[in-house]
Amino acid sequence: MQSDNKNFSHLLSDPIFRKVGSVADSLEMHCYVVGGYVRDLMLGLQSKDIDFVTVGSGIELAAQVAKALGKNTHTAFYKNYGTAQVRKGALELEFVGARKESYRRESRNPIVEDGTLEEDIARRDFTINAMALSVNEKDFGTLVDNFHGMEDLEARIIRTPLDPDITFSDDPLRMMRAVRFAAKLQFELYPETFEAIKRNADRISIISVERITTELVKIIRSPKPSVGFILMHQTGLLKHILPEVEALRGVEVINGRGHKDNFYHTMQVLDSVAERSDNELLRWAALFHDIAKPVTKRFEPGVGWTFYNHNIVGSNMLPRIFQRLKLPLGQELKYVRKLVELHMRPIALVEDEVTDSAVRRLMNYAEEALDDLMILARADITSKNQERKQRFLDNFDLVEEKFVHIRQVDAELAYRNPIDGNEIMHIFGLKTGPLVGYFTGNLKQAIKDCLIENTREASLEYLYKLARDKNIPIINKPQD
Repeated sequence: MQSDNKNFSHLLSDPIFRKVGSVADSLEMHCYVVGGYVRDLMLGLQSKDIDFVTVGSGIELAAQVAKALGKNTHTAFYKNYGTAQVRKGALELEFVGARKESYRRESRNPIVEDGTLEEDIARRDFTINAMALSVNEKDFGTLVDNFHGMEDLEARIIRTPLDPDITFSDDPLRMMRAVRFAAKLQFELYPETFEAIKRNADRISIISVERITTELVKIIRSPKPSVGFILMHQTGLLKHILPEVEALRGVEVINGRGHKDNFYHTMQVLDSVAERSDNELLRWAALFHDIAKPVTKRFEPGVGWTFYNHNIVGSNMLPRIFQRLKLPLGQELKYVRKLVELHMRPIALVEDEVTDSAVRRLMNYAEEALDDLMILARADITSKNQERKQRFLDNFDLVEEKFVHIRQVDAELAYRNPIDGNEIMHIFGLKTGPLVGYFTGNLKQAIKDCLIENTREASLEYLYKLARDKNIPIINKPQD
């Protein structure tokens, strides 16, 4: 990043910038790369979508750029908004004419008018997104930075170009975007920005759930998601968006006995999971793993604070939360629910003797979520007692060693029944049909669920029990 150099032509090395600039020159239009693309260029980050602002018709410029790019170029024009998109291969270009906006307090729909570059930049959310680089030949790469965005990049702060109360009241989603950029870039909110969000937090209620959830997902995906959620808590946004997570905050003390602050514990778990995995569903599970602790919290004399069945209650709370946020309700919800419901199992397992049968049961319950479950379980150990914490982690190592061993054994056996369908038909005098499936299916499941050992002797005893339940006689009892 170079704030002392006002020309950044070296950053615009992709030929597309010269191409767009040449077309703009032919139309006698001023054209600039703007917004997040410029910010990311300055930070040395990758950004695939390129936004252009022209003083004039963005649609006209886009049409001519598409023509210059030739075959296999796709365009989309949105005349009502004065915007256009040009795509060729992996290249995505957005064009818009410079404009100014004004808002009515009761609505998020702006009144849009043609404007100057300066007015267009001034309407943007944050100073770091309010920079522009010219692509015209005469001043190619020249930086327009009317609101000291470069200084704020170097200071690593999020600040609005204009009065933050006006910025956030006009479009309350910008409060969520401020939090998201702080989490994504590891920046801090400028004090005036922070206070303005606190004053305007209740305005988030006029924003659609879909737009809010889009920002939440981006916060969840950020390198350190806790930054976003803690800022939402501190500014008052969280209680409007995820009151169940807000309710985790605080410590209650009775008879001198308190419990840990489950909000900050959850933030530790979330960040720990984020360090280990990019799996978005696992991160949601980390955020929600203790979601039911406020509603299951009880104080029992002689015992202390308890949260019985908070994992099951929490899992049952998730469909309502996912539906409210319009998150996916199919396999994604099912996966997160499974992780939340089972997140206590590995801990309970290592508190007792780690037996092969107990480990196998955990594997069978968790199925495809097993590896993510263990990541969550490890992250959930946030005790300040380092000796206790290390004991749990060492036991988790032992459990995962048993996973490997059991998987090897199962790969060899592949859950093959010691007694196959042909022998079952011989023993009970059956012909091919549903009863044979009844015996083979139940036998296979009993072995898989560790109800019986995977041996011929145990399998015969189990088959005889099934036969008694169905009043099926044994016709040819094996001699062995």
